[in-house]
Amino acid sequence: MFAAKARSYAKINLSLSVTGREDKYHLIDSVVAGIDVWDTVCAKPRKDRLVNVYMHGKGSEDIPPEKNNAVRAGEAFVSAFSTRGADIEIYKDIPMGAGLGGSSADAAGVLNAMAKLYKIKDFPALKCLADSLGSDTGYMLTGGFARIRGRGEIVEKIDCRRRLDMLLILPPSEVSSAECYRRYDDLGIPFSAGSEEMAAALSAGDFMRVAKSVRNDLGAPSAALNPDVAAALAEAASFSPSAYAVTGSGSAVFLLFESTELCRWAKSRYRGKFKTRVVKTVLASDRKISRLASPFALTQEEIEAAREGQEEEDFSDKK
Repeated sequence: MFAAKARSYAKINLSLSVTGREDKYHLIDSVVAGIDVWDTVCAKPRKDRLVNVYMHGKGSEDIPPEKNNAVRAGEAFVSAFSTRGADIEIYKDIPMGAGLGGSSADAAGVLNAMAKLYKIKDFPALKCLADSLGSDTGYMLTGGFARIRGRGEIVEKIDCRRRLDMLLILPPSEVSSAECYRRYDDLGIPFSAGSEEMAAALSAGDFMRVAKSVRNDLGAPSAALNPDVAAALAEAASFSPSAYAVTGSGSAVFLLFESTELCRWAKSRYRGKFKTRVVKTVLASDRKISRLASPFALTQEEIEAAREGQEEEDFSDKK
């Protein structure tokens, strides 16, 4: 019996501009990058068309199946490609409700794992399916540096070989994306031009230009909704990083530094109340999807590592 395993990375919004509205949805122009925090998705085939998803870690066990994007992804895959079902295990390390794309990463991971499991190679059809599940799920299929526009369905890869170093500040409380967009409207923030400058800066490999292009139109409404976000932004400013911002609709805040050493320096001197983690951007070529000649997608050692979380000390309360 074969099994499939996919690594699905979290993302950072290096820039996020709200450019308009269409059919009650906000339109965005955002430059995103994958970071080295990931969920591990394992899929084993079933003889019927059922999809069972078992969540592990970060409180994901409490997600109702009807609200789980991973369940929706698996069921949509079976329907779209007329395959059998799968038993799926997801070992989470991406914090939930932080603006790091955890839900979309899980949905994309399920699609990638099941595509490998059932030898589906029609990527345009897979991308279309992903777009129907969430605004950035299509991007999450491949990850890396990209510019996403519209409702997230327009994905343009950015050729950037420089890996960026960041420190994440991770408030424990979540921010609802829907509520954040509503607060954005309430605050009367004008629509902005877009993220072309950030895309150009990354393509040129110009770090200082990248730092100057960091922005997020959802930062102010996120901070208005959640005092923890406002506190994290204030703490970020105190370290004078090259740039800092909320990612997505929050609640995570990232600090951009010129080196890993500076990130670790800031982490070692952080005295706030939130958890922190040093991260680095990843490339699309770092994506790992495997088809294994075993009914067990993970070894026992991998299961234990996934349950504990990569670099668990960086998520601890120790400063």
